[in-house]
Formats: sequence, C-alpha cells, structure tokens
Amino acid sequence: MYNKIKGMWGIFKDDNEWNEKNVVGFIAFIVMVCFALLDLVINETIYDSFTWVVLGCFGIAGLEKFSKK
Repeated sequence: MYNKIKGMWGIFKDDNEWNEKNVVGFIAFIVMVCFALLDLVINETIYDSFTWVVLGCFGIAGLEKFSKK
C-alpha cells in the first residue's frame, strides 16, 4: 500500500512519462463537465476560472508537444 501511494507522487518528478498540465487540465475539465451536466447554479466566476485553467493547461501542453526541445 505504501509503495502505491509513494508511486502516485512519481508523476510530479521531472523525469516521468506523465504531463502534469494534462492531469490538472483533465481534472478541471471533468469538474467543468460535472457542473454543466448537473445544471448547477454556480457563480459565473467559478465556471470561467475552470474554463481558463482547462484552456491554459491544454494550450501549454499542446505548445510543448509541437515546440522543439
């Protein structure tokens, strides 16, 4: 159990195969979709904040993918 928890934090190392911006962007996207599907009355600022997080995370990750290293 300890190794699984310790291994979970491995995605935040510099030499991993995971892109942290994609992870954060996907989580923000899921939250945004949940709000939309459940038709919750939420503050427009909160929804707009999640929209900017998703666009920022996926935009930066996309630029990194196509830029020269």
